[in-house]
Amino acid sequence: MYCNYCGKVIQEDAHVCAYCGKRVGAVSARKSLMRPLAGRKIAGVALAFSEYFDLDVALIRVVWLLVAIFSGGFGVIAYLVGCIVIPSEPEAQASAAVQSTAPAGSSPVTGT
Repeated sequence: MYCNYCGKVIQEDAHVCAYCGKRVGAVSARKSLMRPLAGRKIAGVALAFSEYFDLDVALIRVVWLLVAIFSGGFGVIAYLVGCIVIPSEPEAQASAAVQSTAPAGSSPVTGT
């Protein structure tokens, strides 16, 4: 199987590309809309939408900013509603994600 993002050959049963770190295959998007704890800028709403739809988070943030500017504040209200309505990721999933992405032999707390 090939990674759709970097074009490298990866294992057939891989869920994440070993070279670029992007999700590949049938598990490319999340099954439910949740605000991740890792990688947030403000509240994680744009990151939640980017993972749910498997899009680049920068694209989502730029589109959200444009909507907020050109809609007369509707984008800001929608973001606040998203902060309230979209549930945050549970601690157990966040800590497992941090440990799985940490390099071998390193501590997820210290990074050494």
